[in-house]
Amino acid sequence: MDGIFHFLKQLVNPESIIHYGGIYLLLFVVFAETGLFVGFFLPGDSLLFTAGLLCSTHIIALHPSVLVILIIIAAVAGNMLGYAFGRKVGPLLFKRKSGFFFRQEHLVTANEFYKKHGKKTIVLSRFLPIVRTFAPIIAGIVKLDYKKFILYSFVGAFFWVNILVLAGFFLGLYVPETKDYLGYIVIFLIVITSIPFLVNSFKNKLMKRTPKGG
Repeated sequence: MDGIFHFLKQLVNPESIIHYGGIYLLLFVVFAETGLFVGFFLPGDSLLFTAGLLCSTHIIALHPSVLVILIIIAAVAGNMLGYAFGRKVGPLLFKRKSGFFFRQEHLVTANEFYKKHGKKTIVLSRFLPIVRTFAPIIAGIVKLDYKKFILYSFVGAFFWVNILVLAGFFLGLYVPETKDYLGYIVIFLIVITSIPFLVNSFKNKLMKRTPKGG
């Protein structure tokens, strides 16, 4: 059991992912976090920033443009799988009980976000942890036109990946000391990107507790 928890701990640590698995594990994590409902706990924003930073120090031996392209491909591929999953068995998820690798409230939150923002959700959700995991599944459930889905998925991935990877790359390139504070930066990114999700969850719970007409 201790071995499992140690593995999960390393799996949510951006530096550990890159250190132990290199570019292949990095791409798999991006793929899983953007398309598999069990990937909601995986790092996304912090992993991309860390990848860019380590690319600037040559720990990741790739040109930044190649790194960006590979991650975009992984992110779009993950969304495609999520869409296919949602289209085929997605509706059954609303009847599934929460477990260690699945939280019913995350699916509901993503569904509410989609109802509010429509097709733009596929773009906007890239910058929202958890929501970006379930957004393509919701798109599949509502049967969003596949061509439009791919377009929105690519646009969202393009901006998400470029902003975070290049931010890490150029900070590492021009401010070498950034790597010394990577742990703090990762925590900051996790907190900042989680705020919208937490606020939305709080609002939903508050609305459920408030009596109608009260």
